[in-house]
Amino acid sequence: MRILAFETSAKAASVALLEDGVLLAESYQNAGLTHSVTILSMAENLMKTCGVGAEDVDAVAVAMGPGSFTGVRIGVAAAKGFAWGQELPLYGVSTLEAMALGYGAESGLVCPVMDARRSQVYNALFRAEGGKLIRLREDRAISLEELAQELKNWDGPVIFVGDGANLCYNTIGIHEERFRLAPEHRRHQRASGVALAAEAAIARGESGDGAALQPNYLRLSQAERERLERLSK
Repeated sequence: MRILAFETSAKAASVALLEDGVLLAESYQNAGLTHSVTILSMAENLMKTCGVGAEDVDAVAVAMGPGSFTGVRIGVAAAKGFAWGQELPLYGVSTLEAMALGYGAESGLVCPVMDARRSQVYNALFRAEGGKLIRLREDRAISLEELAQELKNWDGPVIFVGDGANLCYNTIGIHEERFRLAPEHRRHQRASGVALAAEAAIARGESGDGAALQPNYLRLSQAERERLERLSK
C-alpha cells in the first residue's frame, strides 16, 4: 500500500510517500513560499526521485485541519485533485494527530499545539504508551490558561509539539522540568505523520471518501466572526 500524503496546514509544506509503514521519501520546505505554488511540484518531484508514477499510488492523505484556513484549503484541494484524477481513496486526518504520530511514541503526554491567536491554541492530548498513541482529548480550540490548568493534573513528562510548542513552553512549562519541547526536527507538522495517520485509518477499515471530505477548522475565520458581530449589532 503506497500512500501519498500532503501537509500544508501551517507555514511549512511537505509531501511524503509511505509504503507498508516504511517512509520512502519526504519533501519539506519552511521557506515561506506559497503552498499553492509549491505543493504539487513537490509531490511530482518526490515521486519522480522514487521512480513512482501517479498510477503506482494506492491512496492519498491530507491534513484536514485544524490550522491555517488558507493552508488547509490548499492542501485539501491539492489532495482532492490528485485523488480524483487517479480515482483513488482520499483520507483526511487530524493535523494534531499527525503531529503526534510524526513526533514518535516516547513515553509521556504528547501535547500537539498550534497557535490559534486570541490567546488560544488548537490542541489535542495523546498518551504515549507501549509504542502506541492513545487519544485522551479530541481536537479543540482552547485558551492557554485552560490548557495550563489541565496539564497541572498530569504527573509525568509533557512533550510539546507543533508550531505552537514554543508559545506553550514559554507560557506554561518553562519553570517545570517535566515540560519539554520536542526536538526541532520532530516538532513541526510533517506529511510523514499524515501518512501514518492515514495508514491507521485504513487499518481501521475506513473508506477514504474524498467527495465527503471537508476541512475541519474548529472555529470561524476572522472574517466570518466580524460579519457575525456586525449582524448582531
